Amino acid sequence: MAAPRTPLPLVLLLVSAALLAAAPLSPAAETGAAAFDVRRHLSTVTRYDVARGSNSVSSAPSMSDECRVIHLNLVARHGTRAPTKKRIKELDRLAVRLKALIDEAKQGPESDSLKKIPSWMKGWESPWKGRVKGGELVSEGEEELYNLAIRVKERFQGLFDEEYHPDVYSIRATQVPRASASAVAFGLGLLSGKGKLGPVKNRAFSVLSESRASDICLRFFDSCETYKDYRKRKEPDVEKQKEPILEHVTSALVNRYHLNFTPKDVSSLWFLCKQEASLMNITNQACQLFNEAEVYFLEWTDDLEGFVLKGYGESINYRMGLPLLKDVVQSMEEAIVAKEENHPDGTYEKARLRFAHAETVVPFSCLLGLFLEGSDFAKIQREESLDIPPVPPQGRNWKGSVVAPFAGNNMLALYQCPGKTDGGKISQDQKSSYFVQVIHNEAPVSMPGCGNKDFCPFEEFKEKIVEPHLKHDYDALCKIRPVAREEPSSLSSRMSNFFLGLFSQKGYRVSAQDVKSEL
Repeated sequence: MAAPRTPLPLVLLLVSAALLAAAPLSPAAETGAAAFDVRRHLSTVTRYDVARGSNSVSSAPSMSDECRVIHLNLVARHGTRAPTKKRIKELDRLAVRLKALIDEAKQGPESDSLKKIPSWMKGWESPWKGRVKGGELVSEGEEELYNLAIRVKERFQGLFDEEYHPDVYSIRATQVPRASASAVAFGLGLLSGKGKLGPVKNRAFSVLSESRASDICLRFFDSCETYKDYRKRKEPDVEKQKEPILEHVTSALVNRYHLNFTPKDVSSLWFLCKQEASLMNITNQACQLFNEAEVYFLEWTDDLEGFVLKGYGESINYRMGLPLLKDVVQSMEEAIVAKEENHPDGTYEKARLRFAHAETVVPFSCLLGLFLEGSDFAKIQREESLDIPPVPPQGRNWKGSVVAPFAGNNMLALYQCPGKTDGGKISQDQKSSYFVQVIHNEAPVSMPGCGNKDFCPFEEFKEKIVEPHLKHDYDALCKIRPVAREEPSSLSSRMSNFFLGLFSQKGYRVSAQDVKSEL
């Protein structure tokens, strides 16, 4: 089910027209009534507060005063992070490349060309030069999750009134440090004032993680062989689809600055723009190399990649998220049972809070049917291929800056409402009604699979949105191989088994996994 390609000649025509019509970005252009802000067009590198500020989703009506939220599911991406080690090396290479381009220009016959070179570019070095580690959560990312927790606590007043217990408020994260650090930042905001530690009365809390090798709930993409094969096969096609835009932007920059940029240079400069604008709030250096139309098209190339390799481009991208969807539904079903059986508060889970990655949040959003165009929901239910996102200047619903910015999140709030009444009293044999509300980046969204309702009856939510996916099985989809027959053991493994047997005889519970160190 490969996503259809937009014909390359049409892309070339659209790009050419837009680039010719646009002017380079300038500080003056930023002061207009409808000021263009490049920070809103950084795809999945967009800061959360910027993404929230540009969210055009209208607020949904509130539930009846008779209804109250009884459970909350949160699936969140980690907050703003530093460039990864691989990307830090790319920026170091870019510094060398820019110096070589400027030296080449100095040797040219036209001295006036040097005046066109931006001053910041002369002698530029990467802000992350010398760093050998990367990808960690930065202070801005900590604040994103901390402040999100405070707003969640205020929004769902009453849900977080119970004394903290890890079985009542479950906090989970992947083993990747930026995700677990995001969980800690959120927990600090959620439980601030609930303990006795320090002047702000913090308290300790637990963050649960599974091994990367077995975490099919939050890192299902790591174990899915079918997805890995698809991605490996599809990545070259995506690069081909991005080529016309990169080539046209490259040509425009060569003419504008009289430097012999290559498409690879432009790709690295666009990455630098995103890092400067997102992490350092600098928009007058690398970002100013591009005009407004070029930014729109470069943003589209990033969104195209996310769509094809992580989103609706192929059903395996999101169907592999079934374990997470099942976990969410199961948590709501357990909350409903607890309510129907009148379990006292503090004896059942009220919130399941998860912190992971864009590769987690994007498929989960797709499973819910968010950010589709027109009748696309019916298509994904029939497992039909979808068109790639419309090319600028056409508008589109799929934008990485909205779908999965840093700290981007989906919340599923479960509401309990009184059952049907008879003569003003609730019938004893009538169970309460339960509704699900989906909230993306703190903005309520309507669900295409539920007749575009803002509050979907729980049973309808399961029937219309969840069950069509359940005909698939994760192990079958992802070609998870059964555990192989044990090979003849080595001397070290035989010794390990000897000691395991010895400890077992002594009454200790020891597993083979306990004696292995994680790589």
